[in-house]
Amino acid sequence: MIEADGAGADERLRRIEAVTDSALSRLDVDSLLDELLGRVRNLLSVDTAAILMLDEHTQHLVTTATKGIEEEVRPGYRIPLDHGLPGRVVEQRQPIMVEQVDPADLPSPVLRDKGIRSMLGVPMIVGTDLIGVLHVGTVSPRRFSPDDVRVLHLVADRASLASQARVGNIDRTAALALQRSLLPTRLPEVSGVDMAARYVPGHHTGIGGDWYDVFTLPSKWLGIVIGDVSGHGLRAAVVMGRLRSALRAYALECNDPADALTRLDQKIQHFEAGNLATVLYAMVSPHRDEIHISLAGHLPPMLAEPNGDIRPLGLPVDLPLGIGRPRQRCTSVINFPQNATMVVYTDGLIERRNELIDVGFDRLRAAIRPGAAEEVCATIMTELGIEQPDDDVALLTLRRRAKAERATSAA
Repeated sequence: MIEADGAGADERLRRIEAVTDSALSRLDVDSLLDELLGRVRNLLSVDTAAILMLDEHTQHLVTTATKGIEEEVRPGYRIPLDHGLPGRVVEQRQPIMVEQVDPADLPSPVLRDKGIRSMLGVPMIVGTDLIGVLHVGTVSPRRFSPDDVRVLHLVADRASLASQARVGNIDRTAALALQRSLLPTRLPEVSGVDMAARYVPGHHTGIGGDWYDVFTLPSKWLGIVIGDVSGHGLRAAVVMGRLRSALRAYALECNDPADALTRLDQKIQHFEAGNLATVLYAMVSPHRDEIHISLAGHLPPMLAEPNGDIRPLGLPVDLPLGIGRPRQRCTSVINFPQNATMVVYTDGLIERRNELIDVGFDRLRAAIRPGAAEEVCATIMTELGIEQPDDDVALLTLRRRAKAERATSAA
């Protein structure tokens, strides 16, 4: 009996070593999944093994990697969540063993045609999120052991982490591409002001929903927007794109920034329920001597005046967009003297962990120097050390040109 237990322990150790082999970490994701499934077939003596990833948007399981009989199933084959043994694994979020499968339990016609008799499936989970299913099957009736389940769980855990890393990279690349496509490639050249802007994605949190926008209106007013959608990743970037487009449309219809943000709030609560955003929308008058500003939960702009005074504007701040029932918002009017510079930004520029936000305001104030908008922008980014920020950073500087400078420029 002792010898039998020793042999069993040796076999369990061999199985664990086979699926936790550190050499596998050197493989790319596709090669890793293929190698893991090959080892599973040998360790469990099964005829087929497959990994199906969950597509949350369409509520399907998608064939991602296969080995054995199921190699005949084309990659990308989709299975509805209410179909077969994999769907039951998703629903119950626990291993399911079927000694004598019903044809309805088989996820693909290929497995039915090949006569699969027994199956074992386990969920693939990262944190609390179910991301897919790993299942194996045999053409001969088979009762899977608890050790078989444990081995398959180990494989599922390793495959889950690798797959999630790939999905994260894909999402990050897609989000960055989307965000870059929505940010202005170059700021418009308009009379009376010069402008500069920066955007830097978060180093740790990934791409988020920060954006800035500048546009001229038929009335000759100049629209200035900076905003931040809560969350990170592709979803936040998509919501950001929708809000940016909607606000541009409302700006054409509204002569008051508060009215435009009121409409945008209604849009979020109806079509983007569950999302939150802070937004600053400002309209600069045709003569560039006034700025009308409405703040939806956003940080106040900094104003550097010609006399050297630099301060955050003490403007009323309404609730962020997406909180509570839509309500009327307020607009503030400020003077914009010649040679004054307005600095608008998202919270990633000044907020730091374990630090009062007033410290960030003071740091930004100290970094603002008189000069052209591009010089102001570059100095802020340099002095605040914004190279690999923890959170997204969007920054826009707007300087009103002096009349003599405008005349020289026109000449």
